[in-house]
Amino acid sequence: MSKTSCKKCRRIGQKLFLKGERCFTPKCAMIKKPYAPGIHRKKRRVLSEYGAQLIEKQKVCHIYNLRERQFRRYISEAARKKGVIEENLVKKIELRLDNIVFRLGLADSRRRARQLVSHGHVLVNDRKINLPSFQTKPGDIIKIKKLSQDSVSFKDLKTKLKKYKPFDWLSLDKNNLEGKIISLPTQENVNIPADLKMIVEYYSR
Repeated sequence: MSKTSCKKCRRIGQKLFLKGERCFTPKCAMIKKPYAPGIHRKKRRVLSEYGAQLIEKQKVCHIYNLRERQFRRYISEAARKKGVIEENLVKKIELRLDNIVFRLGLADSRRRARQLVSHGHVLVNDRKINLPSFQTKPGDIIKIKKLSQDSVSFKDLKTKLKKYKPFDWLSLDKNNLEGKIISLPTQENVNIPADLKMIVEYYSR
């Protein structure tokens, strides 16, 4: 993965954990270079209300690896559904297949999870799905194909998963590299490091 991910965190001024395990080590760019990228190392400006909202939006787009057009569509769909927009948005982004693969610990980052899905390594209810944005639902069973489990991509994964504990709304069979969505995710049980209310206000302009 390029240095671009690290620059995203430094530009925003917050660790977004975009590089998996590396983000928990002293090699993390936010530890080595805790300032905005650029030659002059300018101090961070005091943001306007719009600027603060934009930063919150960028956080979520970076975290979930979403393009602006795609994220705008999720906001629009969340607004049309009954209930609280922020909660609807959480369901849309958390139930993406690439995110579920990441949340289950089958990939160490969402970017890596996206690659695994795109390359056809992931099954949903025993059906190969290669669309990272595929919307899963409670009851769905997500697993790594048997033929793929012996590949280099999944070497030592079972060992790494021994200490891994997924969120309560997911269950994981570590031996078979298989997980299940037990219930819908909520703001409380995913703890996204961004102010979703500010994001909704940003798109309401």
